[in-house]
Amino acid sequence: MGLATLLDKEPREQAQGSMFNRILIANRGEIACRIIKSARRMGIQTVAVYSEADRDALHVEMADQAVLIGPPAAAQSYLLIEKIIEACKATGAEAVHPGYGFLSEREAFPKALEASGIVFIGPNPKAIAAMGDKIESKKAAAAANVSTVPGHLGVIADDKEAVKIADQIGYPVMIKASAGGGGKGMRIAHSASEVAEGFARSKSEAKSSFGDDRMFIEKFIVNPRHIEIQVLGDKHGNVIYLGERECSIQRRNQKVIEEAPSPLLDEATRKKMGDQAVSLAKAVGYDSAGTVEFVAGQDRRFFFLEMNTRLQVEHPVTELITGVDLVEQMIRVAAGEKLTLTQSDVKLSGWAVESRVYAEDPFRNFLPSIGRLTRYRPPAETSLDGVTVRNDTGVTEGGEISIHYDPMIAKLVTHAPTRAEAIAAQSNALDAFVIDGIRHNIPFLSALMQHERWQAGRLSTGFIAEEYPEGFHPVTAAGAMAESIAAVAAAIDHVHGERKRRISGQMTGRAVTRERRRVIRLGDLWLSLDVAREAEGIAVQFVGDNGTVGPARVLLSPWKPGDPVWTGFFHGLPIAVQVRPFINGFVLAHRGVEAKAFVYTETEAASARLMPVKKPPDTAKWLLCPMPGLVRSIEVKEGQEVKAGETLAVVEAMKMENVLRAERDATVKAIKVKSGDSLAVDAVIMEFA
Repeated sequence: MGLATLLDKEPREQAQGSMFNRILIANRGEIACRIIKSARRMGIQTVAVYSEADRDALHVEMADQAVLIGPPAAAQSYLLIEKIIEACKATGAEAVHPGYGFLSEREAFPKALEASGIVFIGPNPKAIAAMGDKIESKKAAAAANVSTVPGHLGVIADDKEAVKIADQIGYPVMIKASAGGGGKGMRIAHSASEVAEGFARSKSEAKSSFGDDRMFIEKFIVNPRHIEIQVLGDKHGNVIYLGERECSIQRRNQKVIEEAPSPLLDEATRKKMGDQAVSLAKAVGYDSAGTVEFVAGQDRRFFFLEMNTRLQVEHPVTELITGVDLVEQMIRVAAGEKLTLTQSDVKLSGWAVESRVYAEDPFRNFLPSIGRLTRYRPPAETSLDGVTVRNDTGVTEGGEISIHYDPMIAKLVTHAPTRAEAIAAQSNALDAFVIDGIRHNIPFLSALMQHERWQAGRLSTGFIAEEYPEGFHPVTAAGAMAESIAAVAAAIDHVHGERKRRISGQMTGRAVTRERRRVIRLGDLWLSLDVAREAEGIAVQFVGDNGTVGPARVLLSPWKPGDPVWTGFFHGLPIAVQVRPFINGFVLAHRGVEAKAFVYTETEAASARLMPVKKPPDTAKWLLCPMPGLVRSIEVKEGQEVKAGETLAVVEAMKMENVLRAERDATVKAIKVKSGDSLAVDAVIMEFA
């Protein structure tokens, strides 16, 4: 029995009428898996395509058929239109869903499919042409009386012209690729020097990611919010909008957390935005699911940014608050069906929050991480007591995160009656999300969920830069958080001790007496506890420096040694803590805190306090590669004196160019690599005198 059969949780409906019998998904990863699930519920067979790097990928296993289309590089596989058409003909696929990214917004793709008698599950080519080009879309929006941002809508030739235009518009400005998306080919510049460098980097990224390096510049709205309207049209002239999504939590212009609805909008602004989005969609004859993106001020004034003529990454939050399966609607519209929904049918219910789980190291400036998922245990997908947990993913335990594609691992989505409840559910789900083998951003996402400003809904696209100006650093356990983690560590240690006492074959004799007192070390914090079994739970009492013993608090949990997550109740409140054992303790992760909890007896603790602290080695003499990647350029020469902040090298990883700068004034002693070299993490790029 194949994995695709095992994952088929619901009986298939028989496709009727003009509905497709078989569709091909021209994509990979979580979005390919997501499309397969909807197609399966509709009784439609699916065909996956895959590169050599994705031979064992989840979407390949889930689909009814799979076709190899080329080498790992997207330019030689997923971006080749002729390969997709060949796969359709070989398998009898009648239609193609492009997902997002890759070929999803290329006008040439639906045209080529149509010429081969294959249906494109997406908007018509004219709509893609009108809206897919960022420059032309702004002109169309202005013509449709949609509010637009001031800027220069012509194609910019070089960095000198870019600086001249930016000077005229006034800083700050946004440099954007006309064919861009997903935060690539985009930079914010606050000065002429930043425009010059940002233009070069964005142009290069746009060329490698989209094959189109046309750039434009527009005014950057200070303290803005990113809000988008989901639209849905059919081939009979009907267009509706399905509320909005708040996507202001971004890093390097790439969305990290999304929610629906927006905590900013009132009903009047929502309707005004929605009406403008529908007006624009009708003006270009839009006939599928699409998104009209706006930048909004804190005063609710909004301006058109662009229209994405495809399914958005963050579409699940809209699905959860409206109850509309957007993938199913796209398929039905492509098959010629009329929308069965009218605008008055669209009702928003509850609140949804989505976290993008990325393969990146939040403690090293979010640099990409690649490798094998030695452990991948997402929280269970449930819908209980008005709270829904959903995980859209394209990976499985044992799978590999490749350098060739986007670093997304999963999209964790929660839905509840209120925003506060949806955030609380998201926090609990993140605590239970276990990933080992690579670095990931769950510690950051968990910490952000606890952030007072996020919880209050005081958002802007500068949120991460403003709240974490020095980058994200490990959250230190303190106060009630430290007590919770220490209590769980003591309880885990107690369960381990009880299990050891039950090992068979032990020598008989006097019974072993377990000491009640334990000392938990969390960094520089030392906490003493009395620990004892109490019925089905474990009671802990914190001991003060003066020897006073606090009240008993009971921990209840079915946890057993080997479980990666301790779930249960501490003092009556639900709690989930990730557990990874090491000598003399456990690494525990909870609410963004990842703490090494050493567990000692009092005698052991007295000795441990006397141990010297091992200091990390000084790496200031070298420039190390912060992530696995490809050297795009070396910007300095041996013997050259460099100043702090000066560009030293550019390394590309997961389709993003990362500029490595000097942290201090120095002289380049030796350069160890050259352009084109493929480097591992912490590989030495250059040495300083």
